[in-house]
Amino acid sequence: MNSTIPVPAVVSKIRQVTADTSLLTLRTNLDHPVASSFLPGQFLQLSLPGAGEIPLSYCGSPSSEGDIELCIRHVGHVTTPLKAIVPGEAVGVRGPYGRGFPMPTYTGQDLLLIAGGLGMAPLRSLLLALLKQRKFLGRLTLLYGAREIESLLFLDELLKLQRDGVMQLQVAADHPGHGLNALPGCRIALLPALLDGLDIDPGQTCAALCGPPVVYPLLVSGLQLLGVADNRIHLSMERRMKCGVGRCGHCAVGTRLCCVDGPVFSYAELAGLEGALV
Repeated sequence: MNSTIPVPAVVSKIRQVTADTSLLTLRTNLDHPVASSFLPGQFLQLSLPGAGEIPLSYCGSPSSEGDIELCIRHVGHVTTPLKAIVPGEAVGVRGPYGRGFPMPTYTGQDLLLIAGGLGMAPLRSLLLALLKQRKFLGRLTLLYGAREIESLLFLDELLKLQRDGVMQLQVAADHPGHGLNALPGCRIALLPALLDGLDIDPGQTCAALCGPPVVYPLLVSGLQLLGVADNRIHLSMERRMKCGVGRCGHCAVGTRLCCVDGPVFSYAELAGLEGALV
């Protein structure tokens, strides 16, 4: 199959996640790799007739039934019109593209997932994959920060996993918002503050990060202070995506094209590239 040609996908379900964010479930052809063969951290291109095309990271798990879950914040030239879409309407999708998280290297390791804001969407895909092989992993910890509590994505799901003892969860909000009293244990702090005093075995821990690029330098330096090696720190550069196939150069970082060579990189790969984390 030619992954550069969009295939039709029908909106089968819409779930409101926050005031400006929704989870779209699309239904495609059963055997198309855009739905069945992606890895956590990869992305697809979604096209909306009359509006344009945008790259979006996968938010769910591969589906043999042709379903795709995408978490969309309605703030852009394509994502804003998507707010008006209803079940039964069609869009176009092509992919999957890029390099995802290195799942085989996580076997037998402690996993530290660090999400900032909308970065929880691709990390949800990773989290779901890790849960399927939970018995082969060590400790599983998620640090999650957002502007305010109302902006946290999939909070009910995450709190249930914590209550069930499946993973540890620490949450931070930049500002109190209106939901502070409804979430005991939430810290009013920036996301990197959750690394302070964190108890990990650095030689046994792999970290997966996705969030605003501006916070990456602080997160990486915090992980380095904890003793985590650069090749054990994996960052998604998904916010740089554009065409998806390495033609437009929009996602170039030094000699690397994020859409082809990434979007997931180890920090060891990015450390020598000027402007990689800005």
